[in-house]
Amino acid sequence: MQLQKQQIYLISGAVLALAALLMIKVFLDQQRKAAEQQAATKFRKMQENQTSVLVATKDIVKGASIEGDNFEAKIIPNQFVQPGAVTSLDRISGMMTVAPVSKGEQITLNKLSYSRQVGGLAEVTPAGKRAITISIDNIASLAGMIKAGDYVDVIALIPQMVSIGEGKTAQQLAVLPIFQNVLVLAVGQDTRPAPAKTDLRFRGIGTEEKKETVPLITLALTPKEANLIAFVQEQGKIKLTMRSPADSKVEEVQPASWDALLQYVYPRPPAKVEEEPKPGDYVEVYRGLNKERVLFNK
Repeated sequence: MQLQKQQIYLISGAVLALAALLMIKVFLDQQRKAAEQQAATKFRKMQENQTSVLVATKDIVKGASIEGDNFEAKIIPNQFVQPGAVTSLDRISGMMTVAPVSKGEQITLNKLSYSRQVGGLAEVTPAGKRAITISIDNIASLAGMIKAGDYVDVIALIPQMVSIGEGKTAQQLAVLPIFQNVLVLAVGQDTRPAPAKTDLRFRGIGTEEKKETVPLITLALTPKEANLIAFVQEQGKIKLTMRSPADSKVEEVQPASWDALLQYVYPRPPAKVEEEPKPGDYVEVYRGLNKERVLFNK
C-alpha cells in the first residue's frame, strides 16, 4: 500500500514537472516572439528615421559628367540629410555638375543640371536664371573654342564721355568687367558640351575637324543681369574670357582706360608728404596784420 502511494506521488510529480516545463516553454516562446516583434518595430522605426543618400567618393569639378564610380550610398539620419539630396543614381543619370562637389559631400540637385546633349534650351537653363543670347565678334569668341557648359567672364567695351579741360569733352573707349563665372548654355544653336575629359589646352588643336566661329553665345544670367547685358549690347561691344573649370572665384577687377593702362605700365610714385616744420626750424615774421613763417636754411 505504501508502495502504491509512492508511485502515485512520483507520477503526480512527473506530470506537474512536465506541465511546468510546458508552461515555461510557452512563456519563453511568447517572450521570444515579443522580443522579435519589438526588435522588428525598432528596426522599422530606425529605417523610417534614416535615408540612403549618394555621397561623393572624391572631389568633383564643375562641369563633370555623372559617373557611378564617383559616388557611394551612405545611410544618414533624416535630420542630417541636405535639402534636395539625391537618393538614387538613376535619378541623376545623364546630368552634369554645375558647381564643384567636395569628397564626402552629399550630392544635391541644386549642384546638377541636365546634360547639354539632350533636351532643349529651357531644360538646360538653371533655376533662377534666364537664357539670353548675345552677339560677339569672332575674336571675342576665342576662335570657336567656347562650348556649352564652359564658364566665362563678360567684358563690355563702351564709349564714354570724358573731360579734356576748358569745359570740353571727348569720347573715350572704356572696358568694363560686368559679370564673372557665367555659364554658357549654347554656342549658336549647339547646346552640347565638350567631353568631360577634354583638356581645355588642346581643345580643337591638332584635330582635322573644322572649327567655325559663331558670333551668337547664349548665357545663363539672373533677370537683373540679363537686363543689364541687353542694355550694354546696344551701347557697345561684348567680349568673353574663358575660365578654368576648377576656378569659380569672383575677383574685384577695375575698369580699363588710358589712365588705367598708363598707371599699370608706368606706376606713379606715391605723392611726397611734406613734413610740418618744427618749432626752431622757422621764425614768424609779421607784416602788418599778416603773419608768415620763414624757414632757416640747413
